[in-house]
Parts: sequence; C-alpha cells; structure tokens
Amino acid sequence: MGSAEVELLLTAIAAMLSPTTLTFSVLTLVLGDRPIRTGAWFYFGALGATLLVGIVAAFALEDVAAAPAGSSQPKTWVAILDLALGALAVWYAARLFRKPMSPESEKQMVDKASGLASSPAIAVVGAGAALANPGGFIPIALKDISQLNPNAGEYIVLWVAFALISLLPLSVALLMLAVAPDGTLRILHRVREWLTRNAARIGAVLILVLGAVLLRDGIAGLTG
Repeated sequence: MGSAEVELLLTAIAAMLSPTTLTFSVLTLVLGDRPIRTGAWFYFGALGATLLVGIVAAFALEDVAAAPAGSSQPKTWVAILDLALGALAVWYAARLFRKPMSPESEKQMVDKASGLASSPAIAVVGAGAALANPGGFIPIALKDISQLNPNAGEYIVLWVAFALISLLPLSVALLMLAVAPDGTLRILHRVREWLTRNAARIGAVLILVLGAVLLRDGIAGLTG
C-alpha cells in the first residue's frame, strides 16, 4: 500500500470518527420522535453533499496530483501541500486535546439537533449536508485520490467509498434502528454520554496520526 492509499484510509477513518459528525449524528437520532425518518434524511443530505463534491472533482482534478511519468516522487506542490495540511492537522489535534467539547458547545449542538425533529424533510437534508459532511478532510481525500492517477470513473468509485466510510456510524445506527429500535435507542443514549466525554480525544488522536503521516510524506517528497 502506497503513501497515498495510507493517507486516504486514515482520512476516511478520521472523517468517520470526527467528533462533530458523530455527535450530530447521534443527537439527530436520539432527540426526535421519529429517529429513522429524521436520521435517513440527515444521512442522505450528508451523503449527497459529499458525493457531489467528489463527482465535480473527478472531472476537474482527475490525476492532477499524480507523480510525473516514470517518477515515484510526488510533484513539488503536492509535497508542499502535504506539509501544510499536516501542520493544520497537528494544530487541530492539539486544539482538540486542550479544549474538549464544552457544555456551551454541547448545548448549541443539542439545540440544533432538537429542531430537526419537527423540521420538513428538505431542512433535515440541508442540515445533514452542512453538519455531517467530512468537512476539512475533503481536501486531503481529494488530493490522495488524485495522486493515485485515476481516470474520472475510478475517481468517482474511490470517492463513493470514502463517502460511505465517513458516514458508516450513521448508516449502521439507522440499520440497527430498523431492526431493533428500542434496544438501539438505549444504546445510542449511552453512546451520547460517552461521546461527550471522549469523542474529542479519540478524534484528536486520529487526526494527529493523519497529520504525522502527511508531514512525513511532505518531507520525503521534498528531500527525496
């Protein structure tokens, strides 16, 4: 597995366990009277927005970040971008370690998620697109896929896989709700409490690892 594949896998996992995405997803499911309905529209909004970005990028970027023919070293601008993204990731991880979710932030998230229960479907879709997309992980994933030298079709396939992985906790929760709603809701309420205490730290560890990999690849690309 090459450096771009490792980066892409780590990026997908970090996006999947992003504290913001996880918390909003769980709150959306536990605060409404119709969790499957609200959660499904929320999921489709997040997935649709993420897929749209990837489809546009597939035709706009394709292999722009791929290494030159006959070379195993990345382009100079790609290595510099790795360094910049890696530094941002390390900074953000340190920020999460120092400032986990405050009661004020949690209250704001609860207020936003509570309003979705009685909102029309289009509003829930919009909230999913805005609150549960991979956010800052999108540029890293776009670059990683482009480095793999794909054509437009391959780019779309890889991006669909990234999008599905990034939203895997929400899709699994929806499936569990459809099969065993009462038991799943009890689990989700316990998960909500656990996320409040631990989500930021877990996210920070994964983002720190991703940042370290990006920095390593950037340095290797500039010095190789």
